[in-house]
Amino acid sequence: MITTHDILLAARGARPALQRASTEAKNAALLAMADALERNAAAILAANAQDMEAARGHISEVMLDRLALTEGRIAGMAEGVRQVAALPDPVGQVLREVKRPNGLVIRRVAVPMGVIAIIYESRPNVTSDAAALAVKAGSACVLRGGKEAFRSANAIVAALKEGLTAAGLPADLVNLVQDTSRESARELMTATGLVDLLIPRGGAGLIRSCVENATVPCVETGTGICHVYVDAEADLDMALNIINNAKTSRPSVCNAEEVCLVHSAVAERFLPRLRKLLTDDRAAAGLVPVELRLDQRAAAIISGTPAGEADFDTEFLDYILAVKVVDSVEEAIAHIAAHSTHHSDAIVTGDEAAAGQFLALVDSAAVYWNASTRFTDGGEFGLGCEMGISTQKLHARGPMGLAELCTYKYIIHGNGQVRGGAASMLQTPCH
Repeated sequence: MITTHDILLAARGARPALQRASTEAKNAALLAMADALERNAAAILAANAQDMEAARGHISEVMLDRLALTEGRIAGMAEGVRQVAALPDPVGQVLREVKRPNGLVIRRVAVPMGVIAIIYESRPNVTSDAAALAVKAGSACVLRGGKEAFRSANAIVAALKEGLTAAGLPADLVNLVQDTSRESARELMTATGLVDLLIPRGGAGLIRSCVENATVPCVETGTGICHVYVDAEADLDMALNIINNAKTSRPSVCNAEEVCLVHSAVAERFLPRLRKLLTDDRAAAGLVPVELRLDQRAAAIISGTPAGEADFDTEFLDYILAVKVVDSVEEAIAHIAAHSTHHSDAIVTGDEAAAGQFLALVDSAAVYWNASTRFTDGGEFGLGCEMGISTQKLHARGPMGLAELCTYKYIIHGNGQVRGGAASMLQTPCH
């Protein structure tokens, strides 16, 4: 089995060919990668069936849904790669230009990161999304997936390598770590000089491990304890529609709602309708009902499960919703400040002043007024597919698309200028 270190060296060695590649060459490679995904769909589905069989009984049904591939999902993966090909190339873009009084022209120019490592869990589509974004942004990528999805990811990477080779670029621009033990993750976290950027994409434990242990630059991507606050001036029909989408459309993803806050002025009218929609109506339709975990005030209005101490600090990734009654927008904002993971939070209201207060004071990567948190996604934001959702504040925040996968350097054009002052003739100061 090829070692993780060997894979990192191969990725580093392949990088110069991508640095020299034109935008047209990168786009041609991406289109070839998309075609190869569809051409190899049968092999990918066969590998995924093995992963599904091995995982069944060991992970929840919603997590099985994250792992599962279909012909439609593979077609969607290929389309995501094609969408990245259609996006403007970020590499070489002039981000800022200044002409100094001495005639120097100073440009800040977007350049590739180099080698990007991505540690992720049981979502096979992340494999193609990450590879496409890295290639378009001019970087080699080293992927380390979870053991539950290893066969699927391996088949996907084989197809992507086939596409790269057909387009005349090195296959080692896209690599999958073959060791799924914790040791390989640790090796990526500490691969100083070989990894230029590490992106963890998964649950709280994975992200915490990377942030605490990485010696290479690491972006903190977010677990999503996402809130929807139903204000006193909310359109209750709108609020129900938004919450139904935010909670049930795909509960296993990080932008799904986990907490509902309801203003006390509308709680007695709203909460019975919420229970009927999410619990009773879904059960009657043969769908998985949402378990409502209620604080004391909500439990006095509707039936459900009493909320435990940790329920407002949990990313359920399941058909579970914590519900709390509050007395003001200020109390809702304070609750979010105390419990949020700074991912995505929403207010439903017709009161412009309350919305303005919420949007200004909620400190999350994406803050919504009268819309579902499920829109926090690279594709929905017009970025193409995404590398992850950053919940930190340095370098990148929110969905990470092509621009966020680049760094920059200064390029200075002169005409013989030298810096004045006697000291400059004698030494080379650092400022």
